[in-house]
Amino acid sequence: MSESSEANARAQNALATTTNFMRQFRDKKTRELKNLTASQFMEVWSHYDHDGNGYIEGRELDDFLREFVSSVSLTDVGPEVVSESMLEELRECFMEAYDDNKDGKIEIRELAQLLPLEEGFLLLFRFDNPLDSSVEFMKIWRDYDTDGSGYIEADELKNFLKDLLREAKRDNIEEDKLIEYTDTLLQIFDSNKDGKLQLSEMAKLLPVKENFLCRSAFKGASKLTREDIERVFALYDRDKNGTIENEELKGFLKDLLELVKKDYDAQDLEEFQESILRGCDFNKDGKISKKELTMVLLALAKQNDVEPSTTK
Repeated sequence: MSESSEANARAQNALATTTNFMRQFRDKKTRELKNLTASQFMEVWSHYDHDGNGYIEGRELDDFLREFVSSVSLTDVGPEVVSESMLEELRECFMEAYDDNKDGKIEIRELAQLLPLEEGFLLLFRFDNPLDSSVEFMKIWRDYDTDGSGYIEADELKNFLKDLLREAKRDNIEEDKLIEYTDTLLQIFDSNKDGKLQLSEMAKLLPVKENFLCRSAFKGASKLTREDIERVFALYDRDKNGTIENEELKGFLKDLLELVKKDYDAQDLEEFQESILRGCDFNKDGKISKKELTMVLLALAKQNDVEPSTTK
């Protein structure tokens, strides 16, 4: 092959790769997607989240799906090979499989379930073992916010990830890879870009199986039963000492705060705790008894009778 022919072939290959962003991540022989590193995963996300709002939606989602499918081809097949009818069917199947919260758009955790990731990075999303409750979350927060600043800074996040990987028997991770994971997760979850994770941002990295207070029983006072109250009390009174206190109390208040506020930090939680205790903690012991919890839950249910909770 002449030099000009080789140069032309290289140019065509480069064009094929740049035309379809996803093609570069497929194995040239098998055409399967390769396991993405943390940095490559972030490249994919940033490429399709054009407006940087933290979701792949609308035209962005269509662009991703078209290129995801057409990237299987070795040749420079453009996304136009995916017809509108095929795209509609593909979108419907895709959203049914991966849109866990059914909001009609793809979050970064949902994309991580679709794309193959290198094992160490995949483990950090904890798809197979979400936290049982916000009490567990608050205990982790206490353990890793070592300077008590109310934020998880980069070095604290790195220590958390290191321990997480050690638990998963992956304690042979090199320092450079650990730094890459830390930087990538900060890019993903640090929504206000202040270089650290506040409570609500860390909660997205470490999701809880379910916020029990979102259940329909708390949407109206008439629906609230004694059994509901007993179940909530048992959920947060983890040490079974008859009161909700310390991390148990903070876990309960975190779940309560999430019903009305999307973005919150440790200061918001502290102020919320003072407000709630001022209204229900009659013996001023800084804890919540079952009777005091009943008052809070009834107030919550009655509030939902009047107007649906809004997210700020």
